[in-house]
Amino acid sequence: MAGLVNFEDEKEVEQFLDNLGVEYSYQCYKENDPEGCQRLADYMEGVKQNYEATAQVLKHNCDKHTHAESCYKLGAYHVTGKGGVGECLKSAYSCFMRACDAGGKKSIDACHNVGLLAHDGRAIEGGTPEPDAARRYYERACAGGFAPSCFNLSALYIEGNAKGVKPDMATALKYAMRACELGHVWGCANASRMYRLGDGTEKDDKKAEELKNRARELHGLQKEKQLKFGE
Repeated sequence: MAGLVNFEDEKEVEQFLDNLGVEYSYQCYKENDPEGCQRLADYMEGVKQNYEATAQVLKHNCDKHTHAESCYKLGAYHVTGKGGVGECLKSAYSCFMRACDAGGKKSIDACHNVGLLAHDGRAIEGGTPEPDAARRYYERACAGGFAPSCFNLSALYIEGNAKGVKPDMATALKYAMRACELGHVWGCANASRMYRLGDGTEKDDKKAEELKNRARELHGLQKEKQLKFGE
């Protein structure tokens, strides 16, 4: 049938892939389609393995369209200096923030990364951690169901800090429980310990044991996945 590609024919496949690149480029630069630009970036990265060209497309799509997935991936490129972009945590922070605020695919991951970089401080002017900013972005990612952000929020409220986050064991427990519900092993383990000690709640040995068993179950599932992946 016309239009079908014989994937056993190397030349035919190569022509098909070249045509895809032309189509995505047209969508991006002529039709000004943000999704077309993202497809072009994925194509340049995955098919052509041209990371410099990928970075250029990502930057175009992030700057012109504030496309969340492109801004997120450009931020990741800035973390490592991939594709010839400057290795710069401040630039990565800016890209992740734009992706977080844009909404859509990868925005929740981006909000978490903003939280991480604010928590760390190296991407912030002056190089000092901003726990309150970290808290705000972790909250957004946690609300979107991102378990590591919920766990990090729990840790923030356990530790406390003079810059905007006061120790609050009840809130720490709330976020540890949410992380556990989302399948985070250490969220379950921390919540179990808090129930056992009565931190942020009344002591409840039964609840502590249930959470400990849930942590063990999740840990076992993780090990099983790792074993299957390595087979």
